Amino acid sequence: MKNQQLKLRMMIVTALFAAIIGVMAQITIPLPLVPITGQTLAIGLAATILGSRYGTLSVILYLIIGSAGVPVFAEFSGGVSKLIGPTGGYLVGFVPTAFLIGWFMEKRDFTFKNAVIANSMGTLVTLALGTAWLKIAAELSWSAAIAGGFTPFIIVGLIKAVLASWIGVLVRNRLISARLLFSEINDQTKSA
Repeated sequence: MKNQQLKLRMMIVTALFAAIIGVMAQITIPLPLVPITGQTLAIGLAATILGSRYGTLSVILYLIIGSAGVPVFAEFSGGVSKLIGPTGGYLVGFVPTAFLIGWFMEKRDFTFKNAVIANSMGTLVTLALGTAWLKIAAELSWSAAIAGGFTPFIIVGLIKAVLASWIGVLVRNRLISARLLFSEINDQTKSA
């Protein structure tokens, strides 16, 4: 496949994953400070399937769309105020999370075990950045921020990490088998 065709395909897939993140964000379980959403599952899927470069780009595109006011953030919200508000740290934290998951997977094999490790680390990064931001933005004590923004999400986050790993590796392998995704997507586009 020509490099231009591969780049176009990956731009389309990147945009598709940004849309998937926006749709999954609407699956919410409301909690007092920060809701449980499907966003983190979608972030894990994007990074596990697409790798560091395109997984991260899909998250950045999602954040740009949401900050422009399109209601793609949790509970059909959008706007820059969400990025700088109390839950903004989770949103901004999705960028390094996606990069870390994809990078870890690229340095090893795209196996379920490696995906679980990568997605679990990503969960911790998102929760740590989100909690720190929550503490500052909501002017909470560390214990209140951890109790409201970290502790309630650990178990659910790890469950979503396992789901993202299982589904992500399965979908990635199927897409590669169907020649809709190439295992060396990052290598091919870096040389362009």
